[in-house]
Amino acid sequence: MKLLLVEDDPSMQTALRRALQSRGMDVHTCADGRAALGRWQQVAPDLVLLDLTLPGLDGLQVLEQARRAGLTTPVLILTARGTVGDRIIGLNAGADDYLPKPFDLDELEARLRALHRRRNDSDKESSPAPLHLGQLRYEKQSGAIYHDEKVMELTPREAALLHALMARPGHAVSKEQLFEMVFPGELDVQYEAVEVVVYRLRKKLADTGVTLMTLRGLGYLLKAA
Repeated sequence: MKLLLVEDDPSMQTALRRALQSRGMDVHTCADGRAALGRWQQVAPDLVLLDLTLPGLDGLQVLEQARRAGLTTPVLILTARGTVGDRIIGLNAGADDYLPKPFDLDELEARLRALHRRRNDSDKESSPAPLHLGQLRYEKQSGAIYHDEKVMELTPREAALLHALMARPGHAVSKEQLFEMVFPGELDVQYEAVEVVVYRLRKKLADTGVTLMTLRGLGYLLKAA
């Protein structure tokens, strides 16, 4: 089981990483909310263990952005906020389970393994086929995009833009639509910011067998080179 642990307290992060590794889990860590989404896409974990109180972005914002970006990885929220209202907010934001601090390690492991089993059972019943374009493979279940069997290192905005275009290969997606997906709720950002993300992504797509094209008046599209 590959696990992404997003926790900013160094002692808590170290203790959890060691405890879960000793129980046979492959644990990757992140301590910053702004970096969490990119780390999530890079690692492509089976589960995410997410603290709510994080620097940069709080855990709920990270979770909401991940779900908007199409990341469906099961998430267990781990937090000192233990009221019923907080739990409801977390579950409504897209969390799959919620465990308040302090907690018992045996219970945490049991909940993680239960989430993993449910995910595996769900995958067996209806696993969406990956999308292939050129040398790229987009795994819808995890949100990861692979080139030559390696996860591409993309920023959250680059990943959101590439997800949107790979969902409609050969079809133009307007700049306005892409803006809503890449910069959700960011009212102080201009539409032209999409062009910056396109420019950076285009360079990363070199040698992948995929071309990111600009169609004046229509938007952008991906096609196999």
